[in-house]
Amino acid sequence: MGTIVIAGTVVLVILGFGNHTWWLVAVALLFLYTQYGRDGASTSSSGGGGSGASGGSGGSGGGSGMTPGSYRAYRIRRDKQAKWDRRYRRERPLESRRQAREQKK
Repeated sequence: MGTIVIAGTVVLVILGFGNHTWWLVAVALLFLYTQYGRDGASTSSSGGGGSGASGGSGGSGGGSGMTPGSYRAYRIRRDKQAKWDRRYRRERPLESRRQAREQKK
């Protein structure tokens, strides 16, 4: 997706030498891509849909409004971390008990 946007921007800049309006279109394209393009690309590649708290792909999030600092992105990261913690405790019960004892001290 990013390659297509960069190629389109280069074409619009080249066309802009004849008509400066194309430069404005190129700037608008880059602005829209930085605002909405990267988030939309991460939702389509995650396969989870991104509409619920369990969807999306963790680190960069997905869906509209999924800035790294948003509460929805935090909730997705928190749920994913809780899932991994439960799996760790289930697969390594002795280690998790040892860590719990160390935390109490």
